[in-house]
Amino acid sequence: MSEATIQCDVSGAVATVTVNRPEKLNALDAATVRALHEALDRVAIDPAVRAVIVTGAGDKAFVAGADIASMRGMTRAEAQAFAEAGQRCLDLLERMPKATIAAVNGFALGGGCEILLACDVVIASDRARMGQPEVNLGVIPGFGGTQRLERRVGWGKANELLFTGDAVKADEALRIGLCDTVVPAAELSATARQLADRIAGKGPLAIAAIKRVRGEGLAAEAAAFASLFDTADQKEGMGAFLEKRPAKFSGK
Repeated sequence: MSEATIQCDVSGAVATVTVNRPEKLNALDAATVRALHEALDRVAIDPAVRAVIVTGAGDKAFVAGADIASMRGMTRAEAQAFAEAGQRCLDLLERMPKATIAAVNGFALGGGCEILLACDVVIASDRARMGQPEVNLGVIPGFGGTQRLERRVGWGKANELLFTGDAVKADEALRIGLCDTVVPAAELSATARQLADRIAGKGPLAIAAIKRVRGEGLAAEAAAFASLFDTADQKEGMGAFLEKRPAKFSGK
């Protein structure tokens, strides 16, 4: 993993993955996408990590988009490879068996918006701006934005944002469901960490099961529900409830 472009810090049961190119507003080039994928792969398989925060370095941008200078001269084959690499990275982010929280501290445009769309929960600074402006460049989102944006904001609003390329401020993003919470910029990191710590204290097998069965229907939900009754976490969680004490989950 390139420490120059991606930082990954683990504290307790929470990993914070930071896109670290503030001089480029944390824009994504091919090397940064690869480094981000490597970082996410590491935290996805780390048994000590139970929640993941994704954010950007500095106070201006979460991720301002793809690095246009690096994209401009791409051939069709190079552009396809870049899009597929981004899709693999964000598919990993979406599907990892741990809760993921986007802490959006500024511009989240293009690829940056696609990153937050792959996270489970989105907390935004009141200074944040989000959108998919690719149409202004004569292209479309390539890292999953055409698919995931609709899930967040609905068909009509997704079309409006994709067709116009407009960016929305944090309060409008909250209204349409593009983010879940808006806080003052100074409180963003602490708010994200508090939520991550709360989630990290819950049953990790249950969190993983929620993510696994989402969208697979009621039969998958019932099967996953039943499977958890073979776990130590289920016995601990229900025993702690009946004994009126905090549960201590082991992930087993």
